[in-house]
Amino acid sequence: MNQKFTILFDLDGTLVDTAPDLMLAHNHVMKKFGYPTKSTEDIRNLVGKGAGALIGRSIWGQAKKEFSKVLDDKIKDEMVKEFVNFYGKNIINESTLINGVKEFLKWCKEHNISMAVCTNKQEHLSNDLLKKIGIYDFFEYVAGSDTFDYCKPDPRHLTSVVEILDGDVKKTIMIGDSETDANAAKAAEIPVILLENGYTEKNTTEIYHNHLIKDFTGIEKIISKYL
Repeated sequence: MNQKFTILFDLDGTLVDTAPDLMLAHNHVMKKFGYPTKSTEDIRNLVGKGAGALIGRSIWGQAKKEFSKVLDDKIKDEMVKEFVNFYGKNIINESTLINGVKEFLKWCKEHNISMAVCTNKQEHLSNDLLKKIGIYDFFEYVAGSDTFDYCKPDPRHLTSVVEILDGDVKKTIMIGDSETDANAAKAAEIPVILLENGYTEKNTTEIYHNHLIKDFTGIEKIISKYL
């Protein structure tokens, strides 16, 4: 039996534009612990002009930078817990699917393609988001930041999932939006489809990729070449 083709997806900024809800959680924590909050305009300025709806593509990185300034580990842990707790309760207030995602996932199912999510978001938050936004059932496996003892950019985050799906790395492609996705895939020798305006401060020219897309509209043409 021929092994099925496998597509691995990142989550934040790839399948779902989660930036608005991440920003709300970020500001909630900053306000509660006495740190300055960020406005939508602040976030836009962080990521450069023309990012459109993806206003918070660097929100995780920004939050991590600000958390790292807190020297008290106990306070830092409390801030992270508060962030995860608040975000978990407000996970799809304003988050939306990236354009064309649902249609593409349906197409993949029709073409007997295996699909899994490889994200550095915690597994329980990832599953909850995928269920609430209505695309969880398309995926055979969801691997979060805490699923294994390693995560992207470690290539094993990808190769372990392919192995679990009984797939073949040589019949796999990664769809992501940042250098974290691209570097993991490159190390695993898996081709990369990169979304423009991703959740990263780097330009697409600085990130390894085989194909560049604006959204999921028409991506079937790219995938068909690999089948």
